[in-house]
Amino acid sequence: MSKKTTVLLLNLGTPKSPNVSDVRKYLFEFLNDPRVIDIPWLLRKILVNLIIVPFRAKGSSKIYKQVWTKDGSPLLIYGEKVKDLLQKELDSNFTVELAMRYEQPSMKSVLDKIQKDMPQRLIILPMYPQYASSSTGSTFQKAMEIIKSWEVIPDVRFINQFFDHEGYLETIVENAQKNDLNDFDHFIFSYHGLPIRQINKVHPNRNCFKCDCHKKFIPETDYYCYRSTCFETSRLLAEKLSIPKEKYTVSFQSRLNKNWLEPFSDKIVEEKAKKGAKKILVFSPAFVADCLETTVEIGIEYREIFEKNGGEKLVLVESLNDHPKWIATLKDLVLKA
Repeated sequence: MSKKTTVLLLNLGTPKSPNVSDVRKYLFEFLNDPRVIDIPWLLRKILVNLIIVPFRAKGSSKIYKQVWTKDGSPLLIYGEKVKDLLQKELDSNFTVELAMRYEQPSMKSVLDKIQKDMPQRLIILPMYPQYASSSTGSTFQKAMEIIKSWEVIPDVRFINQFFDHEGYLETIVENAQKNDLNDFDHFIFSYHGLPIRQINKVHPNRNCFKCDCHKKFIPETDYYCYRSTCFETSRLLAEKLSIPKEKYTVSFQSRLNKNWLEPFSDKIVEEKAKKGAKKILVFSPAFVADCLETTVEIGIEYREIFEKNGGEKLVLVESLNDHPKWIATLKDLVLKA
């Protein structure tokens, strides 16, 4: 007999609205997470509450207004669509729920609902293809903090990454092939950046930047290295799309300061334009739904940088969003959990 199972899909989160007060509240919760800004408590409080949030809330509000639709935040809209579509693909033993790590629907409220339903199994699936302590790790920690107080703790399964899942890769490939790849001079695989210190924590006995984990992926040592899995994701996609090594670059975006993963995506876009590239195609494999980082940062800001420096056309490959193959990928991950 099949067990009664709840699937909890999770993503980072979004402000309630693009208004400054709601953006401030979202940034406050997000940036005060000790896994996101992993510095001593007092320093983090001073940095976030007195410097970053007061000075960034207004500017971030303007950016959120660029992606906001009449129905709300694209990240939440696509999350709800994916939840409903996955529910239709699974049988009656499964219930699919959606929560956000920060803001609403909160993990606490959704897990309280799940607790009352008393499933025999709980599958927790953060929609981050590549594992990072500040995203997947933070989500798992929060879930465990909530679940540990339950009287009945079900069989809990964590799905920690899926960067090499065939369905995930094929969805990106299919979206990329909506363009004529022969039209482009160069290809960029842009991932969300992380502080270098967080990357090095994954390799306690060695410096990640003094080894070749970005050149050759070794599962036994590199499986949880975000930098390494980003490079491996790019290699797998390039192979499927027959993109030669010299025609693509792996880079990292959304940095807060210079001590983050390099090369920086905006600098690569500028460099390629100055060297004569006229058309580039940009992938964003770390983002499963189009959001501020894809639509605005890449689709608008990077396009402006490219054109300003002599480029003609920068095209963004759309995210997985509610693509049928993405739904099939999630179904496969759930059934194999």
